[in-house]
Amino acid sequence: MTSLSIRRGTPADAPALARFAARTFAETFGSANDPAHLAEHLGTAYGIPQQRRELSDPDWVTLLIEADGALAGYAQVRRHPPPPCVTGPAPVELARFYVDRPWHGSGLAARLMAAAVDAAAGLGGRTLWLGVWERNPRAIAFYTKSGFSDTGSTEFFVGPDRQTDRVLVTEIE
Repeated sequence: MTSLSIRRGTPADAPALARFAARTFAETFGSANDPAHLAEHLGTAYGIPQQRRELSDPDWVTLLIEADGALAGYAQVRRHPPPPCVTGPAPVELARFYVDRPWHGSGLAARLMAAAVDAAAGLGGRTLWLGVWERNPRAIAFYTKSGFSDTGSTEFFVGPDRQTDRVLVTEIE
C-alpha cells in the first residue's frame, strides 16, 4: 500500500523541487520545443535560486505530493494579475501543476488539485485560473474534468518562442 501525503514546500525543498520541476517540464514539452529554447526556459524558471524565492514568497503556495516519501507531483498557486479574459472575483493563479508520469491515472492528480484549490482559497481566492498550452490535450481534459472552463488565451514563452496558452477558470466554493 502506497502512503501519499501532501505538504507545503519550504525553502529547504528548493534543490529537489528544481530537479523535479525541470525534469517534468522537459518530459512534458521537450519533444515539441527547440532544445536551446527549452534549456533557456528551464534555466530561468526552474533553477534552485528561483525555486527558493518562490518557496519563500508569501504570495506563493507550493504543495508537494509525496508517495512513500518520494516526490510524485507538485502544484504552485500564487497571487498574480490575470489576463483580461479572467473576470471572476479575487483571482488566484494555478501557476504550475505537474504529476510524475508513473502516477498518471492513479487519482493522485485529483487529490493534488483539491489541495491546490484549498490553497488558493487560503490566499483569499474566489476564482482560480491557469494557462495551459493549447497543444496539451491531456492536461486540458484533466482541467476540464476538474471543473475549469476555457475563457480565452494568453502568451507563454519557452525561451524566445512565443506559444499560446488557453486560459481556464473555475470558481472557488
